Amino acid sequence: MPLLSIDNLSIAFGADKLLDNACFQLDAGERVCLIGRNGAGKTTLLRLLAGDIQPDSGEIWRQPGLRVATLAQELPADTTATVFEIVASGLEGMGALLAEYHEAAVQLAHAVTAEGMRKMERLQHELEARDGWRWQQRVETIVSRLQLPADTPLAELSGGWRRRVLLGQALVRDPDILLLDEPTNHLDLETIQWLEDELLEFRGGLLFITHDRSLLQRMATRLLELDRGILTSWPGDYANFLEKKAALLEVEARHNAKFDKNLAQEEVWIRQGIKARRTRNEGRVRALLALREERRQRREQQGKANFSLEQAELSGKLVIEAKNLRYAWQDEPLIRDFSIRIMRGDRIGLIGPNGSGKTTLLNLLLGHLQPDAGQVRHGAKLEIAYFDQLRDQLDPEQTVLDSVAGGRESIEINGQRRHIISYLGDFLFTAQRARSPVKSLSGGERNRLLLARLFTKPANVLVMDEPTNDLDLETLELLEELLLDYSGTLLLVSHDRAFLDNVVTGCVVFERDGSLREYVGGYSDWLRQRPALEPTPVVKPKPVAPPAPKPARPATPGKLSYNERRELERLPARIEELEQRQQELHAATADPAFYKQEASVVTQRLEELRALEAELEAVYGRWEELEGRGAVG
Repeated sequence: MPLLSIDNLSIAFGADKLLDNACFQLDAGERVCLIGRNGAGKTTLLRLLAGDIQPDSGEIWRQPGLRVATLAQELPADTTATVFEIVASGLEGMGALLAEYHEAAVQLAHAVTAEGMRKMERLQHELEARDGWRWQQRVETIVSRLQLPADTPLAELSGGWRRRVLLGQALVRDPDILLLDEPTNHLDLETIQWLEDELLEFRGGLLFITHDRSLLQRMATRLLELDRGILTSWPGDYANFLEKKAALLEVEARHNAKFDKNLAQEEVWIRQGIKARRTRNEGRVRALLALREERRQRREQQGKANFSLEQAELSGKLVIEAKNLRYAWQDEPLIRDFSIRIMRGDRIGLIGPNGSGKTTLLNLLLGHLQPDAGQVRHGAKLEIAYFDQLRDQLDPEQTVLDSVAGGRESIEINGQRRHIISYLGDFLFTAQRARSPVKSLSGGERNRLLLARLFTKPANVLVMDEPTNDLDLETLELLEELLLDYSGTLLLVSHDRAFLDNVVTGCVVFERDGSLREYVGGYSDWLRQRPALEPTPVVKPKPVAPPAPKPARPATPGKLSYNERRELERLPARIEELEQRQQELHAATADPAFYKQEASVVTQRLEELRALEAELEAVYGRWEELEGRGAVG
């Protein structure tokens, strides 16, 4: 028996329907991912299912006594309410009482007063009368499981921690249905992994919206697509959906082409001369009118975004070199003794928890901040474009046109002049939307606007801080293709695991206490390398007595044996051979196509590189040892 179902549901804002006679049901144990372009109506559907808004027509059936919890996409405004109060507010009718009791208990713990004791006694009696202790335990369990600071005001928390608090507010009701709108926004990689594990244990019905392809692939038992008002269920995973959707669009295109050809022929017939009109078939005229109406009502698929990046002249081979960087905030070390050389064409991903210092490191490398110790050197001819995760570069009162063109009618991209309306059309802004103020845009539209503005600037160094937030899946994949074709240098902060795997060639990971470490490859490569490269205490080996010389051939101190002299002669050729192979492997791993291969092939090559570097180090050590002894002899 379904938990919830909708039948012939329709709702419209403006001329087009966001939902057109949609049908769907959600069963217990299902984890359904709702996908579709920005503005398709996904959030509207969640609000309909939650009962926040009513449809224009159609029915929504809910199982009697159904408990529905939602996690909204937008974070709440700053508030003085504590974390405990926010989580408890998920219990309608009981949350305020529990929050009052918790606050009274905290006050009584600081100072015992007669008035405080009387208040506690009154609240205890009221909780007992309303079976409130069970719900009190439920709130405390959720707060503990999410590791939330119960008595901290929400306004003092970062975006990621606020997202955790809202999730606790949703889970505290022990819902039958959980509706999540972009649950991974503002979460770091560690918290996203935790969230996945939590949701996999959820036994109710789950309907969620996400652009995180790794989460989608692992979580969804089926996909629900909203496209031009039509709701379609797709069994299987995301890869299966992409294949079947492409085939469906191809069939649709052939059908529309055939329809349009027939309509054009009928339009030619109706416009023939007077002789033809005298004998024309009135039924055929009525059929033509029906064809015209059907064509008028057809909703074309929205065009694809078409990004292009203004390329600057090549930078110098060295882009940025940092030596022994140190930086602390309020006596807490964020970056400790970090050194890096970034060369032209490198694509570096920054990985770490929220608040670890990723944006701070970008600002240090770009020269926007001065380190407490260490130095940063920039190469020649750098043209830097910076994508800001907070979108501070956008003036909410400006129009979309003015944000990009600054009053100009046209802009120049890679030597070609483009009208600003045409250019914004590449980023899916209609002429009407281009004249709208920035403050009226959705999160996804603001991100597209920031990309449109960024890509007008000639750049050979691209710095992107969380560019994937709020982008739909199709636009996200297009951005990936653009960055893979980009010939400049890329510094990227992202919590999107698939995006990191597909784009970057190396990662800088914030590990602990301000320690940073470089890894070859993307996110998955870091996970594979991390156990072997986990920092361990350095223990000097105890001196080992050399084996006793053979009586028959005693070795002369300081002299090499015949075999050792032969070994020393062969070592330079071996070192040259290993270094040549090392250069070949480094060149292969720097190629964007390298990480598009099968995971087993990538892993094998990276393991070979690590083994080769270890062997090269050992051979160098042996060569130095024999060379030193030979010189002494």
